[in-house]
Amino acid sequence: MSVTESPVISDSKRIAANSMRSGTDYIASIRQDGRQVFLNGEIVGDVTVHPAFKGAVQTVARLYDIAAAPENRELMTFRSPTSHSPVLRCYQIPGTIEALAERRRMSEKWAEATCGLMGRSPDHVAGFLSGFAAKPEVFGAAGQSFADNVTRFHAYARDHHLYAAYAIVPPQIDRSKPAHQQSDPTLYAGVVKERDDGIVLKGAQQLATGSVLADYLYLSCIHPLNPGDEAYANGVMIPMNAPGLKVYSRRSFAEVTSGTFDYPLSSRFDETDSLVVLDDVFVPWENVFVYRNRQICWDQWWKTPSHSYGNHQAQARYATKLRFMLGLTKRINQLTGNDALPPVQVQMGEMASIATIVESMVIAQESLGSIDEQGVAWPSKAVLYAVMALQSQLNPKMVDIMRELSGGSMIMLPSSESDYDNPAIAQDLERYVASPGSTSRERVALLKMAWDMVGTEFAGRHQQYEKFYGGASFLVKQNMARAYDFKRATQMVDDLLALDD
Repeated sequence: MSVTESPVISDSKRIAANSMRSGTDYIASIRQDGRQVFLNGEIVGDVTVHPAFKGAVQTVARLYDIAAAPENRELMTFRSPTSHSPVLRCYQIPGTIEALAERRRMSEKWAEATCGLMGRSPDHVAGFLSGFAAKPEVFGAAGQSFADNVTRFHAYARDHHLYAAYAIVPPQIDRSKPAHQQSDPTLYAGVVKERDDGIVLKGAQQLATGSVLADYLYLSCIHPLNPGDEAYANGVMIPMNAPGLKVYSRRSFAEVTSGTFDYPLSSRFDETDSLVVLDDVFVPWENVFVYRNRQICWDQWWKTPSHSYGNHQAQARYATKLRFMLGLTKRINQLTGNDALPPVQVQMGEMASIATIVESMVIAQESLGSIDEQGVAWPSKAVLYAVMALQSQLNPKMVDIMRELSGGSMIMLPSSESDYDNPAIAQDLERYVASPGSTSRERVALLKMAWDMVGTEFAGRHQQYEKFYGGASFLVKQNMARAYDFKRATQMVDDLLALDD
C-alpha cells in the first residue's frame, strides 16, 4: 500500500490537497478510524469524545483552525511546491535564515495557543520529516528507493496537513544489554519478516507522546545500536489505525479533572504519553525510510537537519512556556499585592533573565545558522544544544521561584467550582477568599491555574518531561561537546604558548 493510498484517512474524510485542514476536518479524520488505544483496562472506542482525550483533541483542532484562518495565512502557511496551495509552514524546508525564522514564528503562534504545554504538537515531528526530506541522500545510501520514500512521504504529509508523532526510544527493560540480547528478541520493536510488498514488525517502543491524537507514527530508534541489532535499525511510517498497532496510554490527567475552572491546564493540554506495541504490523516498502541499517538509523538524526529542526521548534515552544509562567507569576503578585516589593522584583528579574536567555538562544539558532552547499538552512547546533543542555537545570529554578512567590495561596483554595453554586458557601468565599480589584471567583481561577502549573499530576509530569526532554542530560551535553568549536578555543592556547618559542 503506498502513501497515496493511506488507510488513515478514508475517502469520505480525506482532505483535498488544495484546501487547508480545519479543526472539524481533523476530528472527523481520527473519529472511530479503527485505532487501538487502551486505557484503564479497556479499548477506547472514540478518542475524540473520551474524557481522557477530548480536551487535547479539541486543542489540536483549534491549532488547525488557527492555521486555516485567512488572517493567519501568511504566518502559518507557505505554497506547496507541488499543489501550489497553502500548506503548514512547519513542513517547509528552509533555504534561508529568514525561512528558519518564519518556521519559528509559526510554531510560536501554535505554542501560544497551548501556553507552551503541548510538546508534541503537529509541528514537532513535521520538523523531523522536513529535515529528512532536506537530505534524502542520507537514506539513499542504502538504495535510491529509500530516498524516494522519504521525499514522497514528506510531500504527502505536507500536502495533506498531517499530524505525525514518533516513538524512537526502546522500552526500559534491561539497558545493560543491547536489543538483540534481551530475554526475548521481540521485546524491542524490530523486523520479524520481510515480504515482497513490505516488512512486518513486532515489539514495543516508547514514549509515543501525542500518538493517541496523531494520524501517523514514525517508528525508529535514536539510541546507538550495536552490531547484531540490525533488526531494530529501521525507520517506518505507520498509520495510527494500522492493524496490530496498539497504543497503551499512561493515566490521563484530563480524565479525572472536574472541569476547566479547577484544572484549566490538565483538562486542555494533556497530550498523554504512550507505549506502542506492534503485534505483527505490516509496513509497505513505500513507507520504509531505513531498513536494517544501523549507520543510517543513526545518521538520520545527525547528518540531516531533522534533529535541529525538531528541536528548534521545541525550544520555541519552551520559550513560550516560560513566558506563560512569567505572566502567571506576575498576575499572582498583582493579586496578592506583592508586585512592588523589592524582594519580589528581584526574583521576578531572575525568572525574566532565564526566560530571556532561552528566547534569545532560540533566535540565535537562526542568526548563527548556516546554509549548506545544497542551499539548505541549518539552525546553529552549538546554540541549540547549549540551551538544551541547561534546560534540566533552568526549568526547576523557574518552578521553584513561582512556588516561592505564591506562598500558601495556591494551597488554600476552595475544593471545586461547585462551592460557588452553594449561596452560603459562596458568601463566605466572597468575603474571605478575595483580593482588592478581583472577585473571589477570579482570584481562585487564577490560583487554580497556578496550582495546575506547579502542583498537580499534570505539573509533575511536565517537570519530568522538561528534565528529560532531550534525553538524559549527559547525552545532551555530549551533543554540545561535539558541536562546540574547540579548535578555535584551543588555538588561543596554542598561540600563547608559541610566544615562548
